[in-house]
Amino acid sequence: MRTIGYNFLSKLGLKKFYPNKITLQSLLEINKNSLSDETVKSVEEIPWCFLRKLFKINADCRSCAQLSNNDDEDDENDDPFSLDLSTADNSVQDTVNHLDLIVALFLCADSSLQQEMALKMSICQFSVPLLLPDGHNSQCTLMLWALRDIVKEWCPHDLSESKGFVEDNIVQADIPFISFVRLKNCSLSKSQILNHVLSLGQQHHNFFIHRDMKGGANARKIANGLVEVCWYLPTGRESLDIFSHPVAFANLRGDIGQSITQFSFLYEVSTATFVFLDKVEENEHKILTSLQDVKSKLFLVVNRKAENAKEDMKSVKATKEELGLPNSNVKVKDSTVHVAEFSEKLCTAITKSMTVGTAKMSIENMLDEAVELGLSVDEVTSEKQRKAAKEIIDGTGVRRIPDYKKQQLPLQGENWKRLSQLEREECRLNKAGDQRLEEYKSQLQEEKQQIKKKLCKHKLSGAMKSFIKHLSESDKEKRDFFLKWMKIKLNAHLQSANYQLSLLRRKLAEHGNNKEKDLKEMAELDRALVECSLGIEHYMREMGLIYEFSSQSEDPADKVSDLPGLAAEMLLDGHPLELLDGDASNIPERWLTDVLMELHRKVGLKSKLLVVTVLGVQSSGKSTLLNTMFGVQFPVSSGRCTRGAYMLFLRVGDDMREELNYDFIVLIDTEGLKSPQLAQLEDSYEHDNELATFVIGLSDVTIINVSMENSTEMKDVLQIATHAFLRMKEIGKKPVCHFVHQNVGGVSAHTKMMKERKHLLDQLNEMTQIAAEMESRPLIKSFTDVLDYDIQKNNWNIPGLWNGTPPMAPVNTGYSEAVADLKKNLLETVKGDRSDELSTIPEFLEWMKSLWKAVKYESFIFSFRNTLVAHAYYNLCKEFNDWEWEFKREILTLQEEAELGILNTEYKTELHSLNRMVETKKSKLSKQIKVQQTTMTEKLKEYYKRKDRHVHLIEKYKTDFFNNISSLANRIQHSVNNKLDCALEQWKSSKEAQVIQRKHREVIEERVMKLLSDCEHHTLSDEELKHEFEKMWTEVTANVFGLKEQNISARILQQLRKKFENRKLEEEWQKITDLNEIGKGTFKVKTEHLDDDTVLKILKNLLWKKDKKRQLQSLADGVIESCTRFVQDTAKTDADYNDCFTNELLKKIDESLQPQHKNLKLKFVFDVTLHICGFASTEFLYMHRKFLAKIDPKIQLEKFKPQYLADFLDLYKENDDCQRKASDFVQLCIRPAVEQYISRSLGIDIVDEILTGSHSAEYSTRSLFQYNIQKELLLKDDFESFVKYICKYEIYIKDWIFQHIVQKMSEDKTLCKLKNKTLQIIVQKITEATEKASKGEDGAQLPDDKESVTVLIKNMRKYLIKDISISEEAEKTTLFQIQSKCHPFTKSLIESLSDLNEQLQEEFSNSEDITKTLNKLPVRPQDELFKRVFGCGLQCPFCKVPCEAGGKDHTKHHAAVHRPQGLGRYRNKDTEKLVPTLCTTDVHSESTFRNTDTKWERHPYKEYTTYYPDWHIPPDSSIEASDYWKYVLVKYNDRFAQEYKAKPADVPEAWRRITKEQALKGLKDAFNIK
Repeated sequence: MRTIGYNFLSKLGLKKFYPNKITLQSLLEINKNSLSDETVKSVEEIPWCFLRKLFKINADCRSCAQLSNNDDEDDENDDPFSLDLSTADNSVQDTVNHLDLIVALFLCADSSLQQEMALKMSICQFSVPLLLPDGHNSQCTLMLWALRDIVKEWCPHDLSESKGFVEDNIVQADIPFISFVRLKNCSLSKSQILNHVLSLGQQHHNFFIHRDMKGGANARKIANGLVEVCWYLPTGRESLDIFSHPVAFANLRGDIGQSITQFSFLYEVSTATFVFLDKVEENEHKILTSLQDVKSKLFLVVNRKAENAKEDMKSVKATKEELGLPNSNVKVKDSTVHVAEFSEKLCTAITKSMTVGTAKMSIENMLDEAVELGLSVDEVTSEKQRKAAKEIIDGTGVRRIPDYKKQQLPLQGENWKRLSQLEREECRLNKAGDQRLEEYKSQLQEEKQQIKKKLCKHKLSGAMKSFIKHLSESDKEKRDFFLKWMKIKLNAHLQSANYQLSLLRRKLAEHGNNKEKDLKEMAELDRALVECSLGIEHYMREMGLIYEFSSQSEDPADKVSDLPGLAAEMLLDGHPLELLDGDASNIPERWLTDVLMELHRKVGLKSKLLVVTVLGVQSSGKSTLLNTMFGVQFPVSSGRCTRGAYMLFLRVGDDMREELNYDFIVLIDTEGLKSPQLAQLEDSYEHDNELATFVIGLSDVTIINVSMENSTEMKDVLQIATHAFLRMKEIGKKPVCHFVHQNVGGVSAHTKMMKERKHLLDQLNEMTQIAAEMESRPLIKSFTDVLDYDIQKNNWNIPGLWNGTPPMAPVNTGYSEAVADLKKNLLETVKGDRSDELSTIPEFLEWMKSLWKAVKYESFIFSFRNTLVAHAYYNLCKEFNDWEWEFKREILTLQEEAELGILNTEYKTELHSLNRMVETKKSKLSKQIKVQQTTMTEKLKEYYKRKDRHVHLIEKYKTDFFNNISSLANRIQHSVNNKLDCALEQWKSSKEAQVIQRKHREVIEERVMKLLSDCEHHTLSDEELKHEFEKMWTEVTANVFGLKEQNISARILQQLRKKFENRKLEEEWQKITDLNEIGKGTFKVKTEHLDDDTVLKILKNLLWKKDKKRQLQSLADGVIESCTRFVQDTAKTDADYNDCFTNELLKKIDESLQPQHKNLKLKFVFDVTLHICGFASTEFLYMHRKFLAKIDPKIQLEKFKPQYLADFLDLYKENDDCQRKASDFVQLCIRPAVEQYISRSLGIDIVDEILTGSHSAEYSTRSLFQYNIQKELLLKDDFESFVKYICKYEIYIKDWIFQHIVQKMSEDKTLCKLKNKTLQIIVQKITEATEKASKGEDGAQLPDDKESVTVLIKNMRKYLIKDISISEEAEKTTLFQIQSKCHPFTKSLIESLSDLNEQLQEEFSNSEDITKTLNKLPVRPQDELFKRVFGCGLQCPFCKVPCEAGGKDHTKHHAAVHRPQGLGRYRNKDTEKLVPTLCTTDVHSESTFRNTDTKWERHPYKEYTTYYPDWHIPPDSSIEASDYWKYVLVKYNDRFAQEYKAKPADVPEAWRRITKEQALKGLKDAFNIK
């Protein structure tokens, strides 16, 4: 390149990019430059502004060659009459000629960018470089490769009647070539004339840059010698077309004397050459006269000017005569002739020059002439790749494309399509017929495995070996060349087979238009059309399937394992990847997963994705919209009819990554919805619905191309889209949606479109209601219930792409600008959303798999399962459970304090004062409950504001969790009130006992002093003294009686009557004589317990009676056993009976019967309740008697007998009682209080220990608890345990938790440690209280006298009142007649306290009865843990699997894995065999069920929500997910049958092959355990 060229490139800031260093990828990157629409402020910005606008198909891109300045303002201040030329153009340094800019950019662009630039320029109807000068005239390049990508469509007049058209690659098309050149002296603008010629019949457009355009007159620096080419293409309408066939027009820049090589080339390849001139100079005369075939090829276009006209015309005439040109080959323009008029004359000349038989030449065939003249050709660098592609395509030979594909691309054939069908059928089970479903599923699975084996056996075909080999080229440019050559050769091959494709298309269109449609034949034609298409995507698809079905033991020589890495590189290079194979309607999951994970690794795990999708009717400009918006080039139809979805990755530049918060923008381009030809086919709507659901589900932004032209079609598309959006809302995905109204123009468009937008919203609302009805979502009434939709912000008016009639119409600048605005808005919206909840590649893949699986089911919403959602739900449940325990622990601690406060109340307190105090405590606790409820609510709100953990996916559970908090608070409030009421009742009972005890204590103390007085004057031995004491004691305590026993039976009966009042049961009440006599035997279901409908059925069939009775008996047994356990557990505690226990029991009976209550007869409910209350009456009476015995005054007095005897002896002997009294006080007063303190906190401590210990995960969530239980069951391998777990779930869980606590507390003496820890706390408190109590209010030590001991104890009680309850009676008894002084007593007290500490530690260490300890605790850890993991306790109506939903109050019950229904006692009525089918299979099949709920009428499983609206039963996450229960049923089939009094189930043969290891793996998969 000459200095002038370098200087010009430096001026533009392009020198560093020369030669060929600007890449296509750098232009496609999303960075600040790509979004900039600011005016050009410096010359260096000009090239980038031009490229940005060009890539947006903005025809205004040429204006970038001029700097924006205030020319108008400058002009206003200039003197219009000034003759000073020095200031005429001060800005000459800032000017750039358009042509120089284009040459510079082509010189600096790499081959891919050159192709893209040429393509975009061609779309804009700009001329494109044919011969590119290298900065000076010495060397020129034929831009064959750069033009290779341009494909044009036109309609020659001989095809217009048949409505046919030609689509061809422009360099391969044989088209007449007309060249326009000029001599040195030429005042007429040939480019301007050319523009007039090409614009005839259309509005004027500047195809070629000319001197009268803004900036067109700027001096050229490097563009002389440039040859541009532009094509005229007919529309097929004679009234519009200038030429009946396509014509290529070449335009040489500069005069022929400076570019002799270019001129020689053009003359050789042209049909006609038009030379523009004013006169002919001598050297030009020589050039022209040396030409051959001038009479047919050479035309002179002379501009006759008034000055020197005679002289100039003389030179022209001389040349004409020497050349022997006829007069018709010379066209003279006078100044009187208008340019437009002259252009028409030229058109006539051009038409005549292209007579029949005129030689036509494709640009591809100009290669030899170019080489002969010494021109370089840009294509030679890719010769090796061209040959490789040719070799592959030549392999098709004369074979039909379907035959070629079967042989060379075998994996995507019928087997792959059959596999897709099987996967769908496996989900829908529509064709099972009379076969047993699980057997049918196993057959489908077997067939799938067989097909996969066949596919795995395929060896690499020759074509694919070669394709992969050349694709694996490490040099990116070579790989790009190869792919482009493949595309070119495939297109060329398809052109040769075009007749067959056109015929198929025409037939399909004709069938679509017929009123009477043969749908079968249409489907056949559609299939044939698919089979006849062949493109790069088919080779890429085959490559993916090669990997998909390759085994891990693949021959390393084939390098199959390298394919994902290769595809990932291609994605990063900007090549699209097939996401959904539209031909087979399937996704190669393994292939896509590994490709994208490879990409994820290549970008250093930085792969936050913004996914954008465009949806719309077929041929509505979706791909053009994406291509214009992002400058990309999705595969467009070129004789192919590819279906499905493609994705393309665009990098976000470093300067935008922080701002956008994304690493890539992923574009998804889909096939058009509502294909006109295929809309009639039965699965068309379903196919479109699947596609829309799938791509909308993957997308963050969905653009819907709206066309109001065909309202019926559009309505269908809107219904499909709203259906998909509704589904996304239900599964927690919230895409942004924009509606693009194309072909909307005019200044008043916005106002007119408001009416259309409102109409659109009405339609969307209508479609939403239809979709909501189809998906059983009655609460959704309008589109805004589904999406955040703004009629202003989410609608875009975009004018039509073309300004006129294609193919000659220029592009509409308004289209590009409107699309640019849309893009800018999209990215601005994204910037505004600073959510960290962004999808990275692993999460994108998880969504892809979940969506695709759910799409394969007919009921999408009920089928959707996603591990991201599962993990998000698990995380929230885990946190929620922790918050729940914090709430409970806080209130339990406060409740214990309140109970202690009640029990510590002095017995002389009036009852009404105590009642008032209890109410105050309830009120305080209620406030605390409110505080804790608010705290927990705030935590939940904050959780839902989090930007991590995918909380948006579990939005639908939000209300459930808030409801759970409210119901938790209510339950805790209820429990607190009950506990405080019990404490009050206990205080009353204790007071009564204490009054009796005090009365007799006072008598005893009086008699002891009298006895002492009587014996004082005698010398008696110890034996004699003891004898006297015994005599006195017997006499005094002879009349001590205990408390009166309550009539527990009557109290329970009273509550029972209250529950069943107004229920017409007078006859039943009369039969009850003694409640204690009821409930002793086993409960038996009788005929009178059956409802009337069932009695009618019995008359028809006795089998129903047997079955119904069996079901009711099973229900009754379960409820009775569960309630019996509740009663027994309650009765084990040391508390007295309270009516709240019966209330709780009745509530529990109700809850147990609630799910079936609507079908239960009152007689049955009453008898079951009565039976349970009868048993409870006996147990609660025993509990009451046990309590009375504990507080019995006589027993309590007997307990203190040794102390009174010791006091009597010490007083008689005048012994020092200090040590004994201190020890007695500690043992009889402090010890019970300390044990009570430990007992009160031990339950909470045990729960904390379990929840924070090594096994805490087991209790973190319900589902994880279920996993651990089931895993243990499998490893334990005990049938009885399985039966108990399935049939007595609540009992099993309670026992399991209890045993688990016992085990954990036994390990490493954990219980002993917990007791000791609390012991040290309370001993420390008592010690400190003692030291504090030994001082007066002034801080001085209490006086060392007897009276001060009473003060000391009183002070101790005051300081410890919140921690322990010291018995008043015990205190008075132990301190009776104390003789010790205060100081020694205090010292002894502290020593005894230390002894007590050691004594208790030793007892704790030696104690092994953990069971007894657990049962006696006021807060029972087994109950708290049970509540944490048991949940609502409801079981699946079919297989009896327990619900695992978080909290207790949720709107939907669900479980991770369901079971064969036979395990839940379901059997076939006719055969009595257990049912092996899983309910997860049935609810997605055509099967029916009948039971008591359906009143024995058959009901479709698919509509199970009619009877069980609270249950959500999705399909299994995989075929292996239910392996666990299949294995269990197979292993214990006979024993379950025996247990359930049925016959063994007919299990599929495939189930028998499931191993224990597979069962465990299935369990892990079902619960998402990694």
